[in-house]
Amino acid sequence: MLTHHWAIYVVALVAGAVAGAINTLAGSGSTLTLPMLIFLGLPADVANGTNRVGVVLQNIVGMVTLRRGGKLPLDANMWKLVLPTLLGGGAGAMVASDLSPQAMSIVIGIAMTFVLVLLLVGPSNWGEYESTRTPIWLFPVMVAVGFYGGFVQAGVGVLMLASLVAGAHYDAVTANGVKLVLTFLLTLVALPIFAMNGQVDWELGFLMAAGQGVGAYMAARFATKSPNAGVWIKRLLI
Repeated sequence: MLTHHWAIYVVALVAGAVAGAINTLAGSGSTLTLPMLIFLGLPADVANGTNRVGVVLQNIVGMVTLRRGGKLPLDANMWKLVLPTLLGGGAGAMVASDLSPQAMSIVIGIAMTFVLVLLLVGPSNWGEYESTRTPIWLFPVMVAVGFYGGFVQAGVGVLMLASLVAGAHYDAVTANGVKLVLTFLLTLVALPIFAMNGQVDWELGFLMAAGQGVGAYMAARFATKSPNAGVWIKRLLI
């Protein structure tokens, strides 16, 4: 565990709060926290592992708040997607934990560019459908999405939202809740792998997690109270 200057704590807390809100309402909050952790002095591979600490807490807060607000139906379609997502996530984390800090820096840079493109050309049909079935092609897609999430995390929420809306035909708000559950479980698999490889700074991780928990709570409350939550999810993605 490293000892950091007080200003680093403040930056980590604020960045965590913003990322928690973004991740809970849409996704890609790690495009803020990952570069921030590197900027604060962590090697890229440690930043990639440390980033997962806050993801766990923010998803717990988001899930509980959405569930209480009636916006998180835990249906059979969702549970069918858990295993493929976890299989991909574990494999992705194992591959990422073996990369050097230099290689991970390159990967994160590519991921940032990929997420930017994804946000610009993402699905245009958010909120048009209700979940009725789970097509067979969605299972390998979720393995791939899980692998990406275990590997680098940044942007996995956007990929999940796109997959859930296009494949399982969830509306935007419901897909957002299912995304939180799948990302939470995926992170529970990935985080121990990074921790066992010494790639987690728990001090910064828990501090950022505190901020992410606050941001997630505020965003989830907004999603349960606002009739325009689906519209704001689209705007955040763009």
